[in-house]
Amino acid sequence: TVTLNLAGVCGISVPCGFSGGMPVGLQIIGPALGEAAILRAAYQFEQATEWHKHKPAL
Repeated sequence: TVTLNLAGVCGISVPCGFSGGMPVGLQIIGPALGEAAILRAAYQFEQATEWHKHKPAL
């Protein structure tokens, strides 16, 4: 999300699965000052899935 912030837009990353045993994130982006909308989208994604509760095997 750093490059998005430098570009003046907002973003958030939420867990969405695993690949090769490593966690994968879904990046949700929005326009400048669009934080409320992307936080709602991230919250809805987490409510619809269980990925945020899973941890990789160590």
